[in-house]
Amino acid sequence: MKKVITYGTFDLFHIGHLNLLKRAKKLGDYLVVAVSTDEFNLGKNKKCVHPFEERAKIVEAIKYVDEVIPETNWKQKITDVKNHEIDVFVIGDDWKGKFDFLKEFCEVVYLGRTEGISTTEIKQELSGQGKV
Repeated sequence: MKKVITYGTFDLFHIGHLNLLKRAKKLGDYLVVAVSTDEFNLGKNKKCVHPFEERAKIVEAIKYVDEVIPETNWKQKITDVKNHEIDVFVIGDDWKGKFDFLKEFCEVVYLGRTEGISTTEIKQELSGQGKV
């Protein structure tokens, strides 16, 4: 069985998230998704609309996702790859090159993002700071 892992905050779940998960699942048989915890997001100066437990439940309900784990820090990726026997690490291409250190342990794939949508843009629109 070929196992895939991806990471993300998955706040304000949208079609871009769904597209990423669908494409990640196509790379293997089993998809593990690490969802950032609230504490980890605070350390990144990110504030989520939905708490970790709700975001994890939403992601877990997606038919492409086989397992959800918490992402608690930047350094856990090597341990996750080893412990979950991961074959492919997948992340959006805006992170291109940042996770190449994982190539020692698994294949690393950077996927293109869905054009025209991002959680940051949605939050800006909702706060009245969006594009005109």
